[in-house]
Amino acid sequence: MNRDPALEAILEAAEQQANAGAAQQVHARLRGVTRVYPAAAGAQPVHALGPVDLDLQRGEFFSVVGPSGCGKSTLLDVLAGLARATDGTVEFEGKPVAGAVPDGVGVVFQQDASFPWLSVYDNAAFGLRRAGVDEAEIRRRVDHALSFMGLRGFAQSYPAQLSGGMRQRLCIARTLVTRPRLILLDEPFGALDQQTRLLMGDELLKLWRETGATVLLITHALDEAAMLSDRVGVMSARPGVFLDVVSTGWSRDRDSNIVSDEGFGRITARLWSTLRAESQKSLAFGQSAGAQ
Repeated sequence: MNRDPALEAILEAAEQQANAGAAQQVHARLRGVTRVYPAAAGAQPVHALGPVDLDLQRGEFFSVVGPSGCGKSTLLDVLAGLARATDGTVEFEGKPVAGAVPDGVGVVFQQDASFPWLSVYDNAAFGLRRAGVDEAEIRRRVDHALSFMGLRGFAQSYPAQLSGGMRQRLCIARTLVTRPRLILLDEPFGALDQQTRLLMGDELLKLWRETGATVLLITHALDEAAMLSDRVGVMSARPGVFLDVVSTGWSRDRDSNIVSDEGFGRITARLWSTLRAESQKSLAFGQSAGAQ
């Protein structure tokens, strides 16, 4: 059957527009990414990651869970430009990522990265001063970040005078002042107790909503991933690949009260049903390697 050329043109234009809109929503992309660590003396090369394909949608909260040693942190390092992919491509906002942290990407690690000899204010201002930002702009950004993270009253304190949760909030504030469009977090609350983790999760969700940034969180805690995320990627034992990606369906204004929702239990159960066998593989490998 012959179709109207004018209708064909309209349909083709609509399809192109839809595809362009979809492409604009992809904030970061990994295609066929692997990471192999070179052989050390007397050892074999370590295939840590991949191949991995992942699209992070602009403004989403995506968490990654997986057994110890599966390559979660390697994935974050490659996406951040802190490590080069052995194979595959990494893009942020349509541009290749390789060898350096792109402008617009902020990274927060589990380790306390605050400088003990600097005040809370000077810690938060450190990166901006290194970048040559005007002092008036630094004060405006730092005051806002410390206020948002509940640290304004501690601006002249030193890290040793803060609790573990407050020091981690300081590390987040130091990232926040750079106005990142993509925030990468590697087990930022791993050293905190369960109650503090839940409260810090609430703070992180507020930050995500306030900034509109895309967030990728690496965590071992299934409940943390289920509570915080729009989607959760479950990785296999090393070399890590994605076995499942779970959409939570939560509203954007969620907080830690979501743990009492019926769906919360179903999501964590699905995550564990996929992860359990992979964790057993990782544990068995560690035991056999230790026996050699």
